[in-house]
Amino acid sequence: MNKEVTSVNQHFSNRKIPAGGVKAALIDMDGVLYDSMRNHTAAWFRMATELGIECTRDEFYAYEGMTGAATINILFRRAYGRDASPDEAKALYARKVQYFIEMGEPALMPGAAQMLSVLRDAGVERVLVTGSGQHSILDRITHDYPGIFAADKRVTALNVTHGKPDPEPYLKGLQLAGCKADEAIVIENAPLGVLAGHRAGCFTIGVTTGPIPEAEMTKAGADIVYSSMPEFAQRLNTLLNAFKQ
Repeated sequence: MNKEVTSVNQHFSNRKIPAGGVKAALIDMDGVLYDSMRNHTAAWFRMATELGIECTRDEFYAYEGMTGAATINILFRRAYGRDASPDEAKALYARKVQYFIEMGEPALMPGAAQMLSVLRDAGVERVLVTGSGQHSILDRITHDYPGIFAADKRVTALNVTHGKPDPEPYLKGLQLAGCKADEAIVIENAPLGVLAGHRAGCFTIGVTTGPIPEAEMTKAGADIVYSSMPEFAQRLNTLLNAFKQ
């Protein structure tokens, strides 16, 4: 029995898998569709160190999926023992966004286009679910991945109250897809996003596209983990078929 069948069986050990298999895929953006996390972490690190806040660049990988204000509050609580005011959070996030823009457009994630083509060809609805609110990269989606994400099938930091690891973004994604949690898969690259998908009740896939160990994805609730996006794209049809068995 391959790992896909085993993971699906384990996830649905006490439930019947819906007939017809997967109806929707709820897909993160940074680190999944774009190789952008190195730029995000560098921008966060620059902004924080300019404030004199001690931090490491890699720690920001662990915050991926949070809203900007939530990340800033982590830094403020550690450095100052308080949350940032709304004005402080807005100004500091704008500075971080400017640093990100200055680094240029991030490359498309290798294997992402193949992964999306497999989903589209299989008739699986695609919903973007990202913690980002940066127009500089959100505006590229239609151009870079034409025909993949409809304008009304996108959840961003601009239309949620609670970012990942709260399940709200993925619950909203399910609403947009018009399906139940056991009819959808979540595709994520970081523990907080994995945890959000898990809490929403979806079969959650971790793909290691950065320095976060696979074990951290599993610990956060990933039902299956792939070592890279190309590996996941190559095995995606096998996974989708496993849901139909």
